[in-house]
Amino acid sequence: MTISEKVAYLKGLAEGLNLDVEKSKEGKLISVMIGILEEVGLSIEDLEENALALGEEIDVLSDDLADVESVVFDEDEDDEDYFEVECPNCEEPIIIDDEALAAGEVQCPNCETRFALDLSDDGDEEETDED
Repeated sequence: MTISEKVAYLKGLAEGLNLDVEKSKEGKLISVMIGILEEVGLSIEDLEENALALGEEIDVLSDDLADVESVVFDEDEDDEDYFEVECPNCEEPIIIDDEALAAGEVQCPNCETRFALDLSDDGDEEETDED
């Protein structure tokens, strides 16, 4: 039972008592109290509706934010498929992907020096001057 339904039930009980709301002080008091309860009940229902609407908006915004986060932060996770090496000639950093790593050879986009990648544990690159 909602608050408005409970107030309506209370109002019906008060009307069933046949209280004189015009002349009786008690009748006037009960009538005013029921009127106030009706207003409070309507205000609470409005607040509940607004809270539900805001909750739905928050869900939509949360989904949109999750989409943005996946675009922004998943790129960083994709970087795990890329490696950075330093050109032995110009010492510029070069980003290489799995394909270049598998090929074992890279050409520096800065100075165009081609060099083989040393895949040993120490991670140093080995230059093969093939300009």
